[in-house]
Amino acid sequence: MPVTIEKIYRYPLKGLNAEGLQSTLLSVGQTIKDDRRFAIAHGTTEFDANDPQWLPKNSFIMLAKNERLAQLEASFDSESQILTIFRGGKQVAKGKTCDIMGQTLIGQFFAGFMAGEARGTPRLVEAPGFSFSDTPNRVLSIINLASVRDLERVVRRSVDPLRFRANIYIDGLEPWRERHWIDQEITLGKAQLRVRSEIERCAATNVDPKTGVRDLNIPLTLRKGFRHINMGVYAEVIMDGEAAEGDKVTVPQLPTE
Repeated sequence: MPVTIEKIYRYPLKGLNAEGLQSTLLSVGQTIKDDRRFAIAHGTTEFDANDPQWLPKNSFIMLAKNERLAQLEASFDSESQILTIFRGGKQVAKGKTCDIMGQTLIGQFFAGFMAGEARGTPRLVEAPGFSFSDTPNRVLSIINLASVRDLERVVRRSVDPLRFRANIYIDGLEPWRERHWIDQEITLGKAQLRVRSEIERCAATNVDPKTGVRDLNIPLTLRKGFRHINMGVYAEVIMDGEAAEGDKVTVPQLPTE
């Protein structure tokens, strides 16, 4: 069975929904364009857009603590620079992100929506070319769907793969094969990547991305069922190339092969 790219996603606003992409250009040392481009910072968070530095995820409103975020959807138009927020399919906020007024409108919405949960007055933040990733390295997150299905076997119920908020979902492998790829190279379509590390999972995965209900304990289930809390890997782009849904994925051979 060939290994292929099943889904490609970006997350324009950190903590909110995925936006599906049929294809994307992967560039050396970069994330997917506009992935985690924006974040909602707590009023107490010090972030300088002119000198952006990586900050831990608790500096921002995040799904791990603020499951209400799953009720919202964000859509970003890269050409117009307009970020639109929806709730239940209805537009609740909209702003041009390169404009102070647009940023203010988005921030005001979250100040009301997150009342009592944010530290200080929340605000929309961004910096050119910067990604508000959970890791300081510019990487893509990759999930093996067979591993998710093996987790379902332990949980004894369906597990939405979007709980893991990955950029690339692949299929056609054995479960947990990706755990053997650290420091090895893979190809996604025409792009080449080097796998850097496994991804330890946190409480954000406990939230159903469709309902916003915290209905599972994924880290605990992983630990009990598999003796680790990892799902997926981080990989760095080392050769430019386009990747699209359905493209072939070339992966390292296991030592016994």
